[in-house]
Amino acid sequence: MRGANTALGAAGLAAFLALGEAVPRLGLVKEQYFPPTSRIVGALRDEFAESAFWTALGDTLTGWALGLAIAVSAGILAGVLISVVPHLREATASTVEFLRPIPSVALIPLAVLLYGTGLRSVLLLVVYAAFWQVLVQVLYGVQDVDPVADETARSYGLGTWARVRHVLWPTALPYVMTGVRLAAAVALILTVTAELVIGAPGLGARIAVAQTSQAVPEMYALIVVTGLLGLLINVGARTVERRALAWHQSVRGEVTV
Repeated sequence: MRGANTALGAAGLAAFLALGEAVPRLGLVKEQYFPPTSRIVGALRDEFAESAFWTALGDTLTGWALGLAIAVSAGILAGVLISVVPHLREATASTVEFLRPIPSVALIPLAVLLYGTGLRSVLLLVVYAAFWQVLVQVLYGVQDVDPVADETARSYGLGTWARVRHVLWPTALPYVMTGVRLAAAVALILTVTAELVIGAPGLGARIAVAQTSQAVPEMYALIVVTGLLGLLINVGARTVERRALAWHQSVRGEVTV
């Protein structure tokens, strides 16, 4: 079954690439706006040969990784504290629901005013967007804790942090891993967006330069790179999730199937 799915995926990708080659060649779209796949591949090869490309890739991955690490740490810590401290969840519910829907891109002017076009501006946007993905999942996970298990732990004299470790955390971990996977994708989107809009160093800034200089094949090649990064990050996050939850019924059932 897995081999058949891989073959179908490869066939679909090949058909997509062939379509991308044929559409501009047939004159359905102007090549100056949408170059054939072969030209994009050539531009991608040229990008790989430039040291500036790898520097930009490193800048993008640095902003993504730092922002994600801060957001995940803060989201888990805040979620656990809000859940275990009496009445704190009720006190913060309205604030969370007010701040969470604010689009991160709306904070771009604030980020530029505070930090200019450097890495800290990127981190502000990335952390703000990814933090809510983790926090909300932690809160959902804590809600799913079996009250009987919690009361049993209390009856055995376990303290607050012992209950967090042995009761709350195992229950919330599947939700946490979902939040991390979502946050990883959101963090990449905001990293590239920040670079594209405010000119912070990275792949987004190179895309903007390619666009303004009418280097269309190079622009598409860089867009392909960001897409491949998103794919690799998603595959990596799912792999980590499966390994961290190897004991969980959902993952065992997935492996069995």
